[in-house]
Amino acid sequence: MRETGRRVRKIVVVVVVLTVIAAGVVWGVPRLLERVGVGQSALPWADPCSVDLGSETISLSREEAKRATTATALRARSEDPPDTSAIDPAVLERLADGPRDDAGPSLTCRVSADNDLSEEEMTGSGLTPRAERVRAEMAEVFGEQDVGGFAPGGIDEGHGEDSAHYDGRAIDVFYRPVNEENRRAGWLLAHWLVAHAAELDIAVVIFDDRIWSALGSPAGWRDYNSPDPDNEILRHLDHVHVDVQQGN
Repeated sequence: MRETGRRVRKIVVVVVVLTVIAAGVVWGVPRLLERVGVGQSALPWADPCSVDLGSETISLSREEAKRATTATALRARSEDPPDTSAIDPAVLERLADGPRDDAGPSLTCRVSADNDLSEEEMTGSGLTPRAERVRAEMAEVFGEQDVGGFAPGGIDEGHGEDSAHYDGRAIDVFYRPVNEENRRAGWLLAHWLVAHAAELDIAVVIFDDRIWSALGSPAGWRDYNSPDPDNEILRHLDHVHVDVQQGN
C-alpha cells in the first residue's frame, strides 16, 4: 500500500509540474513574441491570421481574414462587401485606414507551402496558370489595375537575377506616384494577398520596404533590403509585387 501511495504521489507531482509548464508556455510565449515584434499568429495552436491595432492584436481565422480584406477593398470602391458582422469593427477600421501615423502593414497570416504543387509552364500571356489566377482574382475585387512585370512570350530583363518574373510567376501592381494615399491603397492589396495566400498559392508579397513570404510567414512582415536604397522601384515603394509558388 505504501508503495502504491508513493507512486500515486509521484504521478500527481509530475502532472502538476507539466500543468505549470504548459500554463507558462501558453501565457509566456505570446508575450515574448510580442516583445520581439512577432504576432501571435506565429504560434502553431493560434489562429493563422492577426491584425495589429497598435494597442492590441486581434486574431482571425483564415476565412475571417479573407472576408475582412475583401470587404475593405470593395468598400473602397463603393461596392457591396461580404458580411463582416462577426468581425470586430476595430479590425475593419484598421484595415481600411491603416496605422494612424504612417501607412504600413497591419495584417499578417501564417501559411504552409504546398509541397505537392507541380511546376507550371508559362501561358501565352506570359504568366503561369497560378499567376493568372491571382491576376483574375485581384481584378474581380480591386477592379482595373495598373499591372506589369510580365508580357506575352515572357520577359528576360529588367528584374533581379533569378527573379520570379522571368518564370511568369510574378505580377507588379503599380500605385503611382509614391504618396500617402497610394501607399495606403497599396497596403489594401498587400493585406488582401496575404489573407488569400494559402488559397492562391502565393509565395511572396513585397511592398513599401516590407516583405512577407509563405516560408517566413510565422515572422510576419519583415524589412525588405533593397539592392539600391535610393531607387523607389527596387524598394517597391511604387508597386506591390506578388509571386506564386514555383512547384516541383
